[in-house]
Amino acid sequence: MTKPLITIAVTGLNAIDSPGPGVAVIRGLREAASFDVRIIGLAYESLEPGIYMHHLVDRTYHIPYPAAGIDALKERLEYIIGKEKPDVLIPNFDAELYSFMKLEKHLNTLGVHLFLPTFEQFEERHKVNLPEFGKKHGIDVPPGFVVSDASEIFTISKELEFPFMVKGKWYDAFVAYNFEQARTYFNKISAKWGLPVVLQQYIHGTEYNVIGLGDGAGNTIAAVPMRKQYITDKGKAWAGISVDDKKLMALTRRFVESTKWRGAF
Repeated sequence: MTKPLITIAVTGLNAIDSPGPGVAVIRGLREAASFDVRIIGLAYESLEPGIYMHHLVDRTYHIPYPAAGIDALKERLEYIIGKEKPDVLIPNFDAELYSFMKLEKHLNTLGVHLFLPTFEQFEERHKVNLPEFGKKHGIDVPPGFVVSDASEIFTISKELEFPFMVKGKWYDAFVAYNFEQARTYFNKISAKWGLPVVLQQYIHGTEYNVIGLGDGAGNTIAAVPMRKQYITDKGKAWAGISVDDKKLMALTRRFVESTKWRGAF
């Protein structure tokens, strides 16, 4: 029996010290048993490694950074859609989600399907909102504070025990062991990603992630827990191994049920 061929556009083809999920997503799609895929890569830079993995990516197009605005992205996507006719588009970066969410209905009219969280879901899970998010949904979140000026760090350092994490609102995270390190990381992150910056209590132990998909009605379509085996200096998992952990799966199902999460996480 001939399997259907689905053309899927995927972002996140970079594989640097803060690797994008795109290549891993494509590998998973390639292993699907019920359908075949044709992959259209969407890249921000010409040297993203996924572009050159021709056994995974059939064709690649450049797209503008989110900072260029929604109109620039819309125009570029319309051109790509006209050429390649993708059936599905999977964005993989937090920083680009807002633009794709704004364009979802328009892209649907062009025959391109997306499955993304709502604007409310997207906003409440921001790092700066995590304490309130945890309280609302009954999920333990390490104590944290949002700061917009380096002078606030000294006061807050009395509330948090060293070491604590210094995190950008989008990316980058560093462990600070003293006030001087915290201030240095604050300046580095704010210069790159802007304000505010998040200070969060560091929790010692093995790090885990769960990747999954919610149906938007409180049901978990699928989820896979993983243990981080190697972590980059940006705090990102470079290598990991899937694990069978009932507690992680129960927590994941509770998260999806409480938030009614729509799309991937």
